[in-house]
Amino acid sequence: MNLFSDLLSSENSKIPINNGPVIKQRRGVEIKSSREIEIMRKSSKIVATVLSEIRDLVKPGMSTLDLDNYAEKRIRDHDAKPSFKGYHGFPGSICSSINNEVVHGIPSKKKIINDGDLLKVDTGAFYNGYHGDSCITICVGNTSDKANELSRVAREALMLGIKQIRPQNKLLDIAGAIEDYVKANGFSVVEDYTGHGVGRNLHEEPSVFNFRTNDLPNVTLREGMTIAVEPIINLGSKHCKTLSDGWTVITKDGNLSAQWEHTVLVTKNGCEILTDRGD
Repeated sequence: MNLFSDLLSSENSKIPINNGPVIKQRRGVEIKSSREIEIMRKSSKIVATVLSEIRDLVKPGMSTLDLDNYAEKRIRDHDAKPSFKGYHGFPGSICSSINNEVVHGIPSKKKIINDGDLLKVDTGAFYNGYHGDSCITICVGNTSDKANELSRVAREALMLGIKQIRPQNKLLDIAGAIEDYVKANGFSVVEDYTGHGVGRNLHEEPSVFNFRTNDLPNVTLREGMTIAVEPIINLGSKHCKTLSDGWTVITKDGNLSAQWEHTVLVTKNGCEILTDRGD
């Protein structure tokens, strides 16, 4: 899930997690202990498993609510809770965004998946006090060449960004690798939403941006950091707008959008993709 710009704006901000107890959001980048990392491996594995199952399950004629119900059941089957459900009032266990929907699409029985759709499924699992978070783009049936290319470039940009993750590198190294690859392929990087730290809270510091900027701190990566890297790219303009439901974000020009995301641990000599699906 993407970072809302005001989530980390106050030292005393409080974020409700899964309709459970209110947890105080702490400022600063958290370095995870070996115990915390092991729990995050489990929460992230749940996310990876559920997304793999959804990818194989999707077919034309299903509704996004069908996928949401499946995801919630499978997350709970693993003794976890859906990270997104109830988060700032979000009603679903997944964000399901189709074609020109960029992020935060609300699952609905009225939203039917069609042959040729570009479907983004973003979900998280809250297990034993820690979150995992990941997103995939699914090319449903006979998608266009442009849709296939957009998804491919977004996924490759994610992996190029992840290759920059190691101690002493900086967030700008991730951002530059993503931005350069996306623009070289003729697409645009969405700048309204970024990746984020993840752990006890679904959104933690730092903001993990996908483009070069001087507006956010260029944090140095350290062993034990856990971050969600999530490039979001558009076929046309980078500009987006939010619909009247207060959640669903679409491209202003109506063009397609794609997103891929992994939760990643900074290790001693590089990184570990905690939400790796093995594909």
